[in-house]
Amino acid sequence: MLNYRLKNYLFPLVLLFISTSVFSQRKAPKPIITSVNKKAGVFIDVNAAGYVPSTYSAEQLVKDVLINGGSTCSIPNVSNVTVTPNQPTTNNDRFWGYFHKGTTNFPFKDGIVLTTGYARQAGNVAATPSIPVTGAGINDPDLVAAVPITNPADNYNDNVMLEFDFVPNSNQVKFNYLFASEEYTGSFPCQYSDAFALLIKPVSGGPYVNVAVLPGAAGPVSMTNIHPVVTGSLGCPAINEQYFSGYNPAPKVVTNYNGRTVPLTAIADVTPGVAYHFKMVLSDYRDMYYDSAVFIEGGSFDIGIKLVDGSGVLLPSELKVCDNIPQTLVAQVSGITGATYQWYKDGVAIPGATSATYIATSPGVYTIKVMVPGNTCPAEATVKIIGGTTPVAQNAILKLCTTPTVSTFNLNTAKPLISTTTGAVFSFYPTQAGAQAQDNTFIPTASLASYNGTDGQVLYVLVSNGAFCSKVVTLTLQKEATPIAALIASKLKICKGESVTLTASGGVTYEWNVLSGTAALQTVTPNQTTTYTVYAIGAQGCKSLQPATVTVEVVPAITSNLKGGMICVGDKIILDAGSGPNYTYTWSTGATTQTIQVGTPGAYSVTINNGVCTKIYTTQVIQAIIPEIINVNYNENGTMMITASNPSNGPLEYSTDNGLTWQNSNTFTNIPRNVVVQIRVRVKNTSCVGFLEYFTFVMQNVITPNGDNINDKIDFSGLMTYKDFKASVFDRYGREVYKAEKIRPYWDGFFQGKRLPTASYWYQLNFDDPASKKPTVKTGWILLKNFE
Repeated sequence: MLNYRLKNYLFPLVLLFISTSVFSQRKAPKPIITSVNKKAGVFIDVNAAGYVPSTYSAEQLVKDVLINGGSTCSIPNVSNVTVTPNQPTTNNDRFWGYFHKGTTNFPFKDGIVLTTGYARQAGNVAATPSIPVTGAGINDPDLVAAVPITNPADNYNDNVMLEFDFVPNSNQVKFNYLFASEEYTGSFPCQYSDAFALLIKPVSGGPYVNVAVLPGAAGPVSMTNIHPVVTGSLGCPAINEQYFSGYNPAPKVVTNYNGRTVPLTAIADVTPGVAYHFKMVLSDYRDMYYDSAVFIEGGSFDIGIKLVDGSGVLLPSELKVCDNIPQTLVAQVSGITGATYQWYKDGVAIPGATSATYIATSPGVYTIKVMVPGNTCPAEATVKIIGGTTPVAQNAILKLCTTPTVSTFNLNTAKPLISTTTGAVFSFYPTQAGAQAQDNTFIPTASLASYNGTDGQVLYVLVSNGAFCSKVVTLTLQKEATPIAALIASKLKICKGESVTLTASGGVTYEWNVLSGTAALQTVTPNQTTTYTVYAIGAQGCKSLQPATVTVEVVPAITSNLKGGMICVGDKIILDAGSGPNYTYTWSTGATTQTIQVGTPGAYSVTINNGVCTKIYTTQVIQAIIPEIINVNYNENGTMMITASNPSNGPLEYSTDNGLTWQNSNTFTNIPRNVVVQIRVRVKNTSCVGFLEYFTFVMQNVITPNGDNINDKIDFSGLMTYKDFKASVFDRYGREVYKAEKIRPYWDGFFQGKRLPTASYWYQLNFDDPASKKPTVKTGWILLKNFE
């Protein structure tokens, strides 16, 4: 660059002494050329070959680059374009020209550049020291009026100016530009105020108005009015630092200037139809060694279209919108009649969007182009809507159950309760105001895992998508000490069928393991030994870490097979209460043994105790009465059925062998004929026995009295003892040929000592049945075979 350009004025000796302290602060700037910035694509292109506008005249640059942005439409209301110094486009060392960002990150695509040195050295490649040149003059009066000189000994040097006349169609025009300088090094920003002014006034006359000023009346665009803190003994505090973009160390170098401002906008209020003169002037201050430049964005000359919202509030160049909330875009053009409109999204015309208002419902770059009558170049304004999605979030409650080792909240665990949106970013604020302002009063990330909150405290959580879409929800903290559960039982050992009352403590409600309900009291009737478990639940829902338990033992049920019975007079019976674990006995007789022997009929009871339970068993000892045999039914097949009275109503058993063997059935088989049977019937398990001798008489129908002792006679001796016994045999004529007598209890076929002839005879027996005590008559025939 022009870092070593010689001054074109004399330095008197006195001025030299006066200025020694000032110029001793000057030191050679840090070399800009490095191995990094020698690489291709590091610098913007200025007046570079390959760009058609690099050959444009000043008038072409104004009309076709600044105003039209490179379009082919015509601007009939631009005239009298001049540039000072008036160097031809063939002059490679001219102070002005065309720039293009090339492959750099420069904020403007292209435009017009004005410099106080060689324009070509504003970019292209790293600059090297050049020979000194002289600028366009000293102390332009219009610049001095706009940005006054504070020290009369100082001057504005190397002035460069671009001027033209323009007749606006609306009441406002705008330019986008930025200021850059080699003075942004060392302590120079504190003293060397290189400046830029964009002056406008009616052609018909009137004072210039400088519209190259910072927002909010923050002053002109000059070195000493825009810089960060400058340290050192010659330093100074920051002034309007928010408009300073930064210094240009490698590899961020894109121009050959040590620093630059952010993009700025010059806005001028005008009257439609009135011709105005525009004058852009840039100048070095105090010296000609360190140059400055202004870059004016191509196509940024705006006739005054404003994009406002539905309330008339001016929209920024970028509008951040969450969740596709419809945005009302209004093209506000003042003082123009007959204008036509067309809206574009991302460079594509929106069908039917031909009014001044459009409602955008999705992200994109929205452009309004306004055609003004008589002007083939449409005016346009653009707003970029950047879309985002607000995470789904809801109010939540975070519960902390404190223990001796845990007393603080882990706020990280609340995040899934608040939002499950992937990528959501959380910031926890103690105050609502802080969350809404999104300031730095949030709880530090390192403190989230151990936040010492209080019960009932409300935190405000800013949930964002990591960008600009966010929502504020509340997180209510609940904190209580973890309860300790306790459990007791009214009895620890019970008999089966008994109930026990369980009482839990330590909580407000309770969680039982095998029982329903949440009350502290439970009444249970276990059938077997059971362990009961309960957790204590606090007022905030905190659950005891360990349950309380109690085991209710159900001892085995007391059982007894105690049986009474029947006894005859003089008999004794043993009553047995049965045995069991830990059994003790108390009889109604006063005895305490398992068994007792009694001989008196009556009711007897025993109380059995196993150390836990008590149970009473009762039985009866009944006076037995001797049963009486009241009927014997015997047939010739040998079957005998015995019927006995049972006044005791007890179980009977029977015997036909005089008590050798007994059976429960009253029916016997295989009982021989014509024998005396010793029948006994007794009340079971007693000595009450009924007795009867019974003759199993079966009449023989054939006798052969031949002396062989086989069917030689009919013997009635077994019946002779029966009461009212009579036995007679008759021949066919009715003559009684035999009558039983004690001395002759049988009939052998003889009558009066003589054999009776072979023939059929009739018999008749009469006797009282020894069992039924009823008269019995038996008749039938007998075949007598006598062998002569």
